[in-house]
Amino acid sequence: MPVSVPRRLAAASVLTIAALGLSACAGSAAPGASSSADPSSLSGTSITVYNAQHEELTQAWADAFTKKTGIDVVLRNGSDSELGNQIVQEGAASPADVFLTENSPAMSLVENAGLLAPIDAATLAAVPAQYRPASGDWTGIAARSTVMVYNPALIAADQLPTSIMDLQKPEWKGRWAASPTGADFQAIVSAILQEKGEDATAAWLAAMKENASAYKGNSTVMKAVNAGEIPLGVIYHYYWFIDQAKTKENSANTKLAYFGAQDPGAFVSVSGGGVLASSKNAAAAQQFLAFITGPDGQQILRDGTSFEYAIGSDVASNPALPPLSSLQPPAIDPSTLNSKKVTDLMTAAGLI
Repeated sequence: MPVSVPRRLAAASVLTIAALGLSACAGSAAPGASSSADPSSLSGTSITVYNAQHEELTQAWADAFTKKTGIDVVLRNGSDSELGNQIVQEGAASPADVFLTENSPAMSLVENAGLLAPIDAATLAAVPAQYRPASGDWTGIAARSTVMVYNPALIAADQLPTSIMDLQKPEWKGRWAASPTGADFQAIVSAILQEKGEDATAAWLAAMKENASAYKGNSTVMKAVNAGEIPLGVIYHYYWFIDQAKTKENSANTKLAYFGAQDPGAFVSVSGGGVLASSKNAAAAQQFLAFITGPDGQQILRDGTSFEYAIGSDVASNPALPPLSSLQPPAIDPSTLNSKKVTDLMTAAGLI
């Protein structure tokens, strides 16, 4: 497998999760309280899911859940920020029962608006603590790792940076790329902010403005590296694995490398799932989230084409992926990340 995993990727590790502040949840139940019901008694009901996760994956989850429970699932697809802001605007009048995100900042936006209900204790128990916030108002449903995609015709493996912070050095001017407008990259910056502080993050972003080429979307970054436009890109891992599993049209000339060693560049982001406190179908919504994080839902994730990491119910991830335990991400309390500060800093740096 042409993945260059650094030698230091050896020890078991903890995972980072992007989240904002403390919950101001309006839900009255304690975190982890159970509102579960017999799924068979809910057959014939319907829930609406605001879905920012991969559409194909969520559709597979919805189809299997409906087949198993008789509960119908209506999906409304969009981006993290689009749907997160929509829920906040709709408030208690939102028709959404469940919100699924690709990264956690959008989930935290809704959580901090006091619009999420506590997740059932059994659902939380299926997901290790490092993959969900301490509040219990949402949970991780999948994970994705930050990686370097590089073109070995332009840069040798031993010339790669050992830390994401190295990319602010003058020698990296014009030699790396990212997609700063995307939620994926902003989640990565949230890890830098948490690990290095505001001043260091501001300096790194200012240097990024000078050094990096900005593309729209992780796939576009990978295509540019593959085409030899630029030696190195910072993206999430699954873009590369998806292309490799298909035609390799956009990644055949590239390899992956990982920062590791608890570097902020080794950030692993968690996709989130939450139940709206205003849901009129809360029991069915809780059952849907329990299904996603349970053995059946995580097996669908493992066997699907999203190449995200399975994190619930002890289900192994897709065997094409390096083990999650080998990636050495930094240990970051999910409740301490601050995505608003990230966007403020990126705006000040002229990146968004």
